[in-house]
Amino acid sequence: MLNDDGTIVSLEDMKEYLRVDYEDDDRLITQLISVAEQICMDIVRTEDLEFLASNENAKAAIMYTVAYLYEHREEADHHELMLTLRSLLFGSRKAVF
Repeated sequence: MLNDDGTIVSLEDMKEYLRVDYEDDDRLITQLISVAEQICMDIVRTEDLEFLASNENAKAAIMYTVAYLYEHREEADHHELMLTLRSLLFGSRKAVF
């Protein structure tokens, strides 16, 4: 289910997950949420955010992605991240776009 702002994960939920209680990184976290949703949609092979939201692991995958990218800004291993996300989202992955 999508939030009122059209995202699967709200900024407030993400900040709580990251244990961030200041507003300095709100813009960065909001951008990372958008990037994480797109990465997860690419892995599931959909352009429909509603379809992604129907996956029970989608919220966890998005939160994991944001946290990973937030914590590893300098040295992220994107290959490792993609393997983890494919494992989380494989059940909803379409055969083709």
